[in-house]
Amino acid sequence: MTSLFAKGRKTFKNLAVILFFIAAPVLIASASSSEESADEKFSPSEMIMHHIQDTHEFHIGGKLAMPLPVILWTEHGLDVFMSGGFYHNEDNTITTSKGSYVLQHEKIYYAGEHSEDGHSARPLDFSITRNVFSLLLSFAFIAWIFISIANSYKKRGTAAPKGMQSFFEPIIIYVRDEIVKPNVGEKKYAKYLPYLLTLFFFIWINNMIGLVPFFPGGSNLSGNIAFTFTLSILTFLIVQFSANKGYWKHIFWMPGVPIPVRFILAPIELLGTVSKAFALMIRLFANISGGHIVVLSLASMVFMFKSYVVGGVVAPFILFIMVLELMVAAIQAYVFTLLTSLFIGMAVAEDDHH
Repeated sequence: MTSLFAKGRKTFKNLAVILFFIAAPVLIASASSSEESADEKFSPSEMIMHHIQDTHEFHIGGKLAMPLPVILWTEHGLDVFMSGGFYHNEDNTITTSKGSYVLQHEKIYYAGEHSEDGHSARPLDFSITRNVFSLLLSFAFIAWIFISIANSYKKRGTAAPKGMQSFFEPIIIYVRDEIVKPNVGEKKYAKYLPYLLTLFFFIWINNMIGLVPFFPGGSNLSGNIAFTFTLSILTFLIVQFSANKGYWKHIFWMPGVPIPVRFILAPIELLGTVSKAFALMIRLFANISGGHIVVLSLASMVFMFKSYVVGGVVAPFILFIMVLELMVAAIQAYVFTLLTSLFIGMAVAEDDHH
């Protein structure tokens, strides 16, 4: 009993240390934003938006910033340079041999070309932003994980898994047996399993990366509407191109329904195919962004009240929300994969009507 109590106490201490190092960077990052000017009034909304929006650089603890490549297609051709000049010049401008550019709210415009809404003229922007860099980094990380696992299977065969293989194998089997098979069906699940496994781990790992401010610089990839839009569009296209005759029959000419009602239901069902993808996009975006906003809102209270007492009160709440965020990271990957499997299963299911 004593040894069990000691193990439990040790586990609790280790967990507390881990959570501290997860939450501490949030307070440090908030402090770095609030201390830029002693005379400037701290604005929670500006700090929160600064940390959740995409940028052309990322921070590595405190004020250490790393510029990222800016790739623009202008009227004079391709223009490539580093983003550091935007942040080190007072007017946020950079002049190259092919033109002058200004950075406003993390968007790049041609400098000096104004309209009623400000800097409206923009070059085509293919820059490696913080979220794009995070995307490439997560891709390399996921590729390394699963290539290593595949090599382990190749070497070990049917032997008991070890190391990284033993950690990921139960998750892969769970996704296959508890998510994909029941929803897509025993006969057709294998065709869609690679996509659904990739979807689950890609969302999960990027959600986890977004919780670590130093990897890289607190990116918010899963909380970016463009990211969730792309995933939902991929799901939408796979569902529509995989659909059989029975699926389209239920949309445009639903069996067992009076003919006049079919003309009413057809546009509603057609709109439903789009609304399903829209719901996937909004659900992931809102849940991930909402968690980050709550954590940063709590952290901003410390600098609004400028009190160590408030910091001591707020810190446990931040730790609690961070633990919930760890759960949400996995739950949102599970929900997105589950709903995608369900939509695919509905599209490829055999017609039972006679």
